[in-house]
This record gives sequence, structure tokens and C-alpha cells, in this order.
Amino acid sequence: MRELEARTGVHRETIRVYLRYGLIPQPVRPRRNVADYGEEHVEAVIAVRRLQQDSRYTLPQIQAMMSGASDRRTGANAFSHLETLVAARVGIDGHLVPIASLVSRYPEARRDARSLAAVGIVRIVLAEDGPALSLTDAELVSIWGDMRALGFDEALEFRPEMLDFYVEAAEFVAGWEARTFLDRTEGWIVEDAAAVMVQHSLPLMLNFFGLLRMKAFMRNIATDGRKRHASASPDALSTSPPGKARLTRGRTRG
Repeated sequence: MRELEARTGVHRETIRVYLRYGLIPQPVRPRRNVADYGEEHVEAVIAVRRLQQDSRYTLPQIQAMMSGASDRRTGANAFSHLETLVAARVGIDGHLVPIASLVSRYPEARRDARSLAAVGIVRIVLAEDGPALSLTDAELVSIWGDMRALGFDEALEFRPEMLDFYVEAAEFVAGWEARTFLDRTEGWIVEDAAAVMVQHSLPLMLNFFGLLRMKAFMRNIATDGRKRHASASPDALSTSPPGKARLTRGRTRG
């Protein structure tokens, strides 16, 4: 425990609270009054502390997110830490989220999970309780469920399958980031220092890319909107999805 305190900078009483909440694995106890902690404990303690400090989550909220029972939207920045905690608890019940547990909040969760799996966005795992997802994949299905609630559904021909381009885009961006990082750090800094850089920089890179996308999206909406307005006929300002009716200036056009 003394070594775990030194490695993580977290006081032993706080670590014991993490243990009581089930956020980190129990230590191996080869004999009475002896507890052995490994690297998985170091990583898990640091991950919990990051979720508390960086994302302002409480311990009950972290516990709920780890079990897939949270009804709070989890930011992308938090998922690297959550997956670290789950990895440290491999083999413990609750490290996968049953798709059935999402249905009460997202009625189309089963269908959406299958559709997203078909294009390589999520991976469905057959668990004891039926088809299940990792925490990150469950969040991706939940996000699409929230998009449905906002009106992005089949009525306007928004379907989960249309997100397949995100897979290639994500691989391209992440691949470039990984290669660039390795080109500039490999052989120049020690592995532990590189790991710390990644741990702290990944959330910043996610935010940076998210803001760039938002700027580009709004710019394209404005530009495309002006082009459509300039080229539209007086009685129809935009084009309807195939087979759908769209309100235009004073009348409906099929």
C-alpha cells in the first residue's frame, strides 16, 4: 500500500474508498496482513482520480458508468479512463453492458447496435446475459438513440448505416496522430514520460478536433444554405429526401 501511494500520489484512505466502491480490483492476499498490488491497481487508481479531477465525476457516478447503469451523458474525454478501469477489472461481473439494459431508454437499441456493428462502428459480444457491448460501444449506441430523439430518424432517412464514413475518418485521423507522436518521441523520451503525454494530451486533442469540426460544420451549413437559396425556385427552396413531402412557400411539394 505504501508503494501504491507513492506511485499514484493518492492517500491510502482514499484508495480504500475506491476499493469499497469496487472501482479498483481487490489486491491479492497471499497471507494474512499482506496485500499485493500490481500495475493494474496503479493504472486504476490514477484513472479514478482523473475522472474525479478532470471530468468532475463523483464516485457513485463512476460506479454507475462502469456498470453501464448511468443515465448521464459521458464525455468522450472520460472514456479512456473508464476503459482503463474496466480493463483492470476483466473477469468481474459488469464489465460489459447488456444491450437489453439500454432498451428501456432507447427502444431501438437492439436494431441500432446491429446496424452499427454491420459497418464496424461497434462490436457485439455474446455474454451470459445475452448480446452486450463495451462501455464505449454502449455509449455510441446511446448517442445514436439521443440523435433519434432529436428527429434524426428514418422519417428523414437518417439511418445508423450512414455513419460508416466515420470509421474511415477516425482511422485516418487517429493513425496520423499516432504516427506523428511516435516519430517525434520514440528514442527521445522514456516510455513512462510518453505515456503521461498521451494520457494528458488525448482529451485535449479530442476537444481540439471537435471544435474544428464544429467550425467546419457551421461554415458548410451557411455556405450550402446560401447556394441553395440562390438557386431555388420561388416555390421550393430545398430538396426533399426521396419519397418525402417537404413544406415550401405556402404549399407542399412531393
